[in-house]
Amino acid sequence: MESGHKMANGKFISYLRVSTQRQGKSGLGLEAQREAVLGYLNGGNWTLIEEIVEVESGKRNDRPKLAEALRLCRVHSATLVIAKLDRLARNVNFISNLMEAGVEFVAVDLPQANRLTVHIMAAMAEHEAAMISQRTKAALTAAKARGTKLGGARWNSSSIASKGQAASIQVRAAKASKRASDLRPMIESIRNAGANSLHQIAAVLNEKGVRTARGGEWSSVQVGRILAHQ
Repeated sequence: MESGHKMANGKFISYLRVSTQRQGKSGLGLEAQREAVLGYLNGGNWTLIEEIVEVESGKRNDRPKLAEALRLCRVHSATLVIAKLDRLARNVNFISNLMEAGVEFVAVDLPQANRLTVHIMAAMAEHEAAMISQRTKAALTAAKARGTKLGGARWNSSSIASKGQAASIQVRAAKASKRASDLRPMIESIRNAGANSLHQIAAVLNEKGVRTARGGEWSSVQVGRILAHQ
């Protein structure tokens, strides 16, 4: 009987997670997770660009390496491959970061998971923590305190269109800013390695297979825009 696992294709960033207290236990060790990832990727046309290891302390929400892994996924247009999602899926903060990052992911231990099912997991975890009802009540109380009318608003098409256009511009600007922020550490690293001109930096980015926001190759002008974007 076939397992249903599709051959892996494309670029991947692996995210491995170990605990300083539970690292030695079976199934949670670093080597076990690494082997699981390689076993999942076996077959197909794939490239594992980088392995990111998170060594967690007692702070449940302190995951700086996750942010780095998500940044690299955006930079390389890569898929995040997670060795063990089962425990992480119960953590609302982790799932929120994963969903907001806008990257594709696969989980070795939960191959059926996708962005929809993980979103549902997060909602369930939040519900179990009794956070949804508390936030809703707090929002209604705050709205009433400000004198906001709930419902009964009149439609103003020109005002709505104007607000929609402004929001669209704001979203595009935020996306460009995030892209520049993701790329800046890599560009600085390329500079430190000896690339002295924008043309040389562009050449290294193209060599690494990093694409522009529109999926094309880099030029010196585009690199200059990223560096000038504050």
